[in-house]
Amino acid sequence: MKRLLSLFVCSHFLFILLISAALDTITTDKSIRDGDTIVSAGGVYELGFFSPGNSKNRYVGIWYKKIAPRTVVWVANREIPLNDTSGVLTLKSNGILVLIGNSNVSIWSSNSSRSLKNPKARLLDSGNLVVSDGNDRDPGINFAWQSFDYPGDTLLPGMKLGRNFVTGMDWYTQSWKSTDDPAPGEYINRLDSRGYPQFFVLKNSSIVFSSGLWNGVAFSVSPYSKPNIYYTFELIINQQEIYYEYKLKNESLPARMVINPAGKIDHLTWIERSQSWFLYLTVQLDNCDRFALCGPYASCNINNSPPCDCLKGFKPRDPQQSATDWSSGCVRRTALDCNRDGFLKVTSIKMPDSRNSWFNESINLEECEKLCLADCNCTAYSNLDVRNGGSGCLIWFGELIDIREFSQNEQDLYVRVAASELDKKQRRKRKRRTGVEAVNEDMELPLFDLVAVTSATENFSSANVIGEGGFGPVYKGILTNGQEIAVKRLSKYSGQGIQELQNEIVLISKLQHRNLVKLLGCCLEGEERMLIYEFMPNASLDYFILDPSRKASLAWRNRFEIAMGISRGLLYLHQDSRLRIIHRDLKTSNILLDSDMNAKISDFGLAKIFVGDQVEGKTKRVIGSYGYMSPEYAVDGKYSVKSDVFSIGVIILEIVSGKRNRKFRHLEHHHNLLGHAWLLWTEGKALELMDECLKESFSESQLLRCIQVGLLCVQKLPEDRPIMASVVFWLGNEGLVLPQPKQPGFFIERNSMAPTDEGCLSNNVSLTILEPR
Repeated sequence: MKRLLSLFVCSHFLFILLISAALDTITTDKSIRDGDTIVSAGGVYELGFFSPGNSKNRYVGIWYKKIAPRTVVWVANREIPLNDTSGVLTLKSNGILVLIGNSNVSIWSSNSSRSLKNPKARLLDSGNLVVSDGNDRDPGINFAWQSFDYPGDTLLPGMKLGRNFVTGMDWYTQSWKSTDDPAPGEYINRLDSRGYPQFFVLKNSSIVFSSGLWNGVAFSVSPYSKPNIYYTFELIINQQEIYYEYKLKNESLPARMVINPAGKIDHLTWIERSQSWFLYLTVQLDNCDRFALCGPYASCNINNSPPCDCLKGFKPRDPQQSATDWSSGCVRRTALDCNRDGFLKVTSIKMPDSRNSWFNESINLEECEKLCLADCNCTAYSNLDVRNGGSGCLIWFGELIDIREFSQNEQDLYVRVAASELDKKQRRKRKRRTGVEAVNEDMELPLFDLVAVTSATENFSSANVIGEGGFGPVYKGILTNGQEIAVKRLSKYSGQGIQELQNEIVLISKLQHRNLVKLLGCCLEGEERMLIYEFMPNASLDYFILDPSRKASLAWRNRFEIAMGISRGLLYLHQDSRLRIIHRDLKTSNILLDSDMNAKISDFGLAKIFVGDQVEGKTKRVIGSYGYMSPEYAVDGKYSVKSDVFSIGVIILEIVSGKRNRKFRHLEHHHNLLGHAWLLWTEGKALELMDECLKESFSESQLLRCIQVGLLCVQKLPEDRPIMASVVFWLGNEGLVLPQPKQPGFFIERNSMAPTDEGCLSNNVSLTILEPR
């Protein structure tokens, strides 16, 4: 009897579990018709058909199950309503949700990142509708599609507001047209990732409000930066994505963040006792929150009349209009003199618009000041994070706009002004150092004794020369302790002086990455200017892959790891280093190999620093190596991170093929290596690009992925090429569906009689080309 009772209880419990699972799930066999709903397992959210306000149109949406009146947090078909109750929400066998209306017409559908064998759509207690394989134990993680990726006007706890650079996903909220119409309204709350990221509310593409900057605790627009009892806030910035999210400290407490039809962003919390939504926070407080109300170099204080006033050191641009209209803002009282400027500290404010800014998390405030002072275009700087006494560096370029006063804000702004605007104490502090003393103080590098370097290189013997570049010759040396070094000696004819040397030392000394050659120190005695690097025993990449007698010693596994290493190093330069660096001379001879065949990028003689939101530079003197230059750089002198991406694409294809791009010859056409790779790709014969000596060691999937990534990198237009975060992600992950490449740059047939060499170029010499008028 006990056994029968036990079996009955277990069966009854299993039945309840099955019923519970069915209540929150749509399957290929179970659709949702108008009048039906599914409810999340904990009874928090409900999904079904509804009509908003006084409208008779029908929509599929998600709302709180236990809250009345109905509060909708997500709408599927917000742009195309149903005009009757004939709608059916069904799940196709491929995992696509489809809303079908009259005459079996598709009104709305989801998409999917992959095909599913046993798809199920489940409504979770977070309010997220996820489509996943029915066999997955955790559909909240292993999903193929989720409603959280497509917010409406509401951001729920755990949802993201921002951007994924790898997938291209853009998470933003958009207001309803009205309380009766969930169609996309005039206002959008969206991340702007130019410079340091911030959120804008836009009305028909015009900025009406800015969140200010994230200071590690809150956005600077919010006076509520202290810990609260309801939420935790966070801004996540990494290589793949930037996003804001908030979480509840008490998950049983319903809360939502809504952009309403008037464009206001409200944080609302449900109060059970009063059965109503409590407005916990609204971020648009008053007239001072209107974007750039007071114009450049002015701040807004709602308690003043008029509310706008110039920052110290500035005066109204148009004094006659300053009583009523401050849109023209302020101008400097005294013109700047780059070498004599200083900084005034401005406290308790909302930080300026950061679209024209540059930031780094690892630089301290003192280093930040030096960087700003060294660049005449820098107008202000501050810490990035206010926690634990402050850390990081944020630098502004151009006019400072959208500033307002807040007594609670802990982030200080240091505004560049002429020396005469500073008090005497500050002027003495800003007295500048010059010459070698400044180099020694700023570079934070060990100094090598000239006698020791001379002895290590056997008095700079020509037999010890291992390379030469625009800076001068490079010597191998051995210190008295047995350590091998590479000594880069400034040539008297290089044209580089103490200022240029200082810039290069400061730049390179800030770069620390396993895939960059390490700078050990320098020697600055008398007229000698030398940089001391770690020695790379296996020479350069071209020494192996482009030499018929040595290429067989470099198996596919080594080549793939070298490609990955170069990519990681370049990603660090472009995105993760203290300074954003454009290398401008990336080629196989500048990729050095250590004793374990690890790749290290070298020769930063032509490198450029990008500051603020700068994305492109231009030069009248094109310097680099043919075969690795991007079209826009070789022809127009324009360089950017995408010109480096082009170069690494060439290197990857050279690694795969064992052929040099410019010296490549084929009996059936006159294209370079890039053109040959493109022809093979379009004909479905990409494997024929492979170096013959790799047949015994290659991985087909890795090799094909490298070819595809290489072709994506060398596409003709810079905007078509990926960023390095995508390159690293694509190379390192199997099974991804990559974009199809477009035609590469320089895809033209050469004259069959064109010379096969590179003139006087050698592996260690860069070509200088004067740009044609």
